[in-house]
Amino acid sequence: DTGAGVLAGVLGKCKALAHLGLCCNAFGAKGAEVLAGALGECKALVSLDLSGNSFGVEGLGRLAVMLRGCKALTHLGLSHNGLGAEGAGQLAGVLVECKALAHLKLGWNSIGDAGAGRLARGLGECKALA
Repeated sequence: DTGAGVLAGVLGKCKALAHLGLCCNAFGAKGAEVLAGALGECKALVSLDLSGNSFGVEGLGRLAVMLRGCKALTHLGLSHNGLGAEGAGQLAGVLVECKALAHLKLGWNSIGDAGAGRLARGLGECKALA
């Protein structure tokens, strides 16, 4: 996750950044943590795709704080990150605060029936998705 740290050092200065795609970069939970810290400064962020990084539930927990502050975020991609049912539950709590979110990609996370139920409750609160 060293690369994520180097990248985070630059991203934190990109206050006007609107779109960021960092798919398939092998960022783990630690990488998600350092990226979350930097992306929290990107208040103009509209589109974020972190698919294919396998940061799991631990990484999502660290990103959740940042996602709550991304009031302009309309597109979020988190496919292929090993979130499972627990991650779906965590994400459900975050989605309630993502009022502008209109596109959400969560494929290949093995959320199962339990995770789908938790996620459905959070999605019900996302008015932009309705």
